[in-house]
Amino acid sequence: MAIHWLHTTLLGCCLTALPAKSQTFTIQQVNDTLNVLCLQTGQQVNKWKLPYPVYRFQAGDVDGDGTVDALVGVVKATRFYPEKGRRIFIFKNYHGKIRAMWMGSKLGGILHDFRFKDGRIRALEATTDGRFVVAEYQWAHFGVEFCRFLATNVSLDEARQTFNAD
Repeated sequence: MAIHWLHTTLLGCCLTALPAKSQTFTIQQVNDTLNVLCLQTGQQVNKWKLPYPVYRFQAGDVDGDGTVDALVGVVKATRFYPEKGRRIFIFKNYHGKIRAMWMGSKLGGILHDFRFKDGRIRALEATTDGRFVVAEYQWAHFGVEFCRFLATNVSLDEARQTFNAD
């Protein structure tokens, strides 16, 4: 799969994930608080409005079914966490339509960033005492489950090094 940046006439830019199969997920930024997730399959385009700021977009086979899914990082409050924070939404292609797989309110800690690597979600998270961890999560039927820590009780700089390591 190749990832390409495409500049658009809309605000910002459009990030496109081009998988081996004939489907493409993209994010289109309409304004600061409205983004649209697009799924193109052949000539058809299906859209899902995301009325939140988006801080990260990646694509990969999250659930191991052989098709590419979209991972979208949004900033929003939830019912259980009323303060705005970074969340992860996961979407899949279901017969040419975008369907939500998981609209997570929280992982283990305070989410700073995530990336999809080797079939897992790698998360850079803060702890309540101001330290940082890097954790990995994987798909588990109806959501994500914790796999392991790659770093614990470290500074932000140390966490970023681990988070970005290949």
